[in-house]
Amino acid sequence: MFGIQWDRRCLLIWLLALPFVHGDVKPENFLLGQPGSPDEKKLFLIDLGLASKWKKASSSQHVEYDQRPDIFRGTIRYASVHAHLGRTGSRRDDLESLAYTLIFLIRGRLPWQGFQGDNKSFLVCKKKMATSADVLSCFCPPPFKHFLEMVTNMKFDEEPNYAKLISLFDSLIEVPASRPIRIDGALKVGQKRGRMVVNLEEEEQPKKKVRLGSPATQWISVYNARRPMKQRYHYNVADSRLHQHIEKGNEDGLYISCVASSANFWALIMDAGTGFGSQVYELSQIFLHKDWIMEQWEKNFYITAIAGATNGSSLVVMSKGTPYTQQSYKVSESFPYKWINKKWKEGFHVTSMGTAGNRWGVVMSRNAGYSDQVVELDFLYPSEGLHRRWESGYRITSSAGTPDQAAFILSIPKRKPLDETQETLRTSAFPSNHVKEKWAKNLYIASICYGRTAC
Repeated sequence: MFGIQWDRRCLLIWLLALPFVHGDVKPENFLLGQPGSPDEKKLFLIDLGLASKWKKASSSQHVEYDQRPDIFRGTIRYASVHAHLGRTGSRRDDLESLAYTLIFLIRGRLPWQGFQGDNKSFLVCKKKMATSADVLSCFCPPPFKHFLEMVTNMKFDEEPNYAKLISLFDSLIEVPASRPIRIDGALKVGQKRGRMVVNLEEEEQPKKKVRLGSPATQWISVYNARRPMKQRYHYNVADSRLHQHIEKGNEDGLYISCVASSANFWALIMDAGTGFGSQVYELSQIFLHKDWIMEQWEKNFYITAIAGATNGSSLVVMSKGTPYTQQSYKVSESFPYKWINKKWKEGFHVTSMGTAGNRWGVVMSRNAGYSDQVVELDFLYPSEGLHRRWESGYRITSSAGTPDQAAFILSIPKRKPLDETQETLRTSAFPSNHVKEKWAKNLYIASICYGRTAC
């Protein structure tokens, strides 16, 4: 039998000595020793085919964060949300899978069982995000809820507080008063676990609960530091009023830099810093109107902004004066990461994104001025991922959202901007008051969308 063994009374600390992430924690991968044999009181962890190191072999440094939404490793029923989203595995993922395993063993069923079809992983991940710890552990003793809350709110490279996690279950498991326990390679003899007192609420209160926010659909606006310039915004614009706003802006030397939609109304951002020479747009009941787009391509106009409404209509803006030399776009029922990855290899980069209901529209261009791009995709606002990308020199260059998900494209520009300051804002209403405050700091809207986030 291939695997790792522990005394079965230590089920809750089986992860402590592992120098790797197992990647497929589930009931089927735990085996007990044969009755009557010397191993009958031992627990075996098997199937290390998906195991990966959580720290680099050459040092104690944690592996680097990444997200590849086209990669899934594990078993759908027990996988962590981060595994569903294609993020690099770390210790938090095994712990989340362990939480689902323990709750399944008590309840006999998890709320996301029964989904079928090609989008099963998407539906299961969505359900996991929407199921609170209270609901999931409602038939379990309180420690299971606390355990689940702690592990689902861990950061990517966070050191798990194993002692605290173990102590949660002290009231449920009778253990000898004195016995050796191995924690992170250190052998502690004579520790009386029953005396470890943990005040979970007090100690965890300062920590932000990244997975416990109430789901909401909000405006997500992105601001870049720019030299002082003129920028104008319009929101809650009906179809019939689009022309007059755009025409007035053009007369004042402003061109559309980004567009968005909420409740079948449009939001326009127009400014003097686009560098465009001329601009055309089309409001169509088709998302996106291929014939019109191809006609404008023939005239050397390129797509610079798109948005779709919940009724399926779309607003497409195309401009002259861009650096682009070729474009391609895709409309998809799910976020088209595989297509994006394929186009990256061909020298294209994402330059615009939009959604219509649950449909995605993504535009990619050659000669976009970026040396690299990555994606952050989540069922809630991916705060941790965005901050990690910022720390690595990436800046948000496109954003879009559906009622289910929010997606951000982050890029490294070939020409480093003079001021790399970038901020994001989430608001329930269009951020008209906040925009003016940002302008006073020379921060201007670079991208805006209306989609899934958290309060």
